[in-house]
Amino acid sequence: MAAMTDTAAGACSLVPPDGAPLVLPAIRHVPVERHHLQDGLRVQERVLASEVPIALVFNGISHAVMMGTPLDLEDFALGFALSEGILDSAADCYGIDVTPVAASAAGLPPGMDGVEVQLDISSRCFARLKDHRRSMTGRTGCGVCGVESFAALDLDFAPLPAHDWLARVDLPTVCRAIDALSAKQVLNAQAGAIHAAGWATLDGQLHDVLEDVGRHNALDKLLGRLARSGRLGEPGFVVLSSRGSHELVRKCAKLGVAALATISAPTAMGMRMAELTGLRFWGLCRPPQAVLYAAGAGLPPLAATSPAT
Repeated sequence: MAAMTDTAAGACSLVPPDGAPLVLPAIRHVPVERHHLQDGLRVQERVLASEVPIALVFNGISHAVMMGTPLDLEDFALGFALSEGILDSAADCYGIDVTPVAASAAGLPPGMDGVEVQLDISSRCFARLKDHRRSMTGRTGCGVCGVESFAALDLDFAPLPAHDWLARVDLPTVCRAIDALSAKQVLNAQAGAIHAAGWATLDGQLHDVLEDVGRHNALDKLLGRLARSGRLGEPGFVVLSSRGSHELVRKCAKLGVAALATISAPTAMGMRMAELTGLRFWGLCRPPQAVLYAAGAGLPPLAATSPAT
């Protein structure tokens, strides 16, 4: 069978002194055997999402290794640092360098190259990070890997303020944005295993769709993109191609995102966190319908209902 081949679309690359670039593609083309009870065996080529270890290094000290798609990593690193409370604002990051690392240099099995993302951050934030640093090896975008105690879950922070525009994130607006998401999931159309996070304005127009094999990573990439472009806090909402688990709600609320719409349902903890933070939360968004799980800060609470008889 032929060997795995790569595509350079959206890839990280580094050209070392010998002139042979190390390329980490966002997707890979692989030969597979398709077995069918009636048709027998056929050799086909399939597209798979890349999943590589991404080391996040702050002022020379490694803090976390996450598994993700090697695309938009500057956005990912900044979004992760902000949503995890390492940085207070984008201004606390002075620079980001992305360097692919060969498997042999990283001590990884052959064919499992990685990426090192170096962030130069303020001395204030770095001192705080050193005080609270913990070893955290991530699975596919896991939001709580390595947490050593319940207190380390970071579930307690200031609620969101009320916004006079929040009620405009209504069913027609949410459906418009959800309808537009699939066409903007370029990598997922090829590989079928990639999550997306997009930013929608109050007219339901969808912008800045970022993709990753991890739903947390995709959201961090989007939050980083918004932070780098100075749009955090602007009217609008996040759209996710995933369920609404508590850590996704936490990341949004922590950075002032006031509304969220997810294709799948939330977890019970995700819904409760939305209620506590004042985040407007739409889930099971399957046009022409969606479910409002939390109304949002300053808006009337959801009407109490009785179980169906």
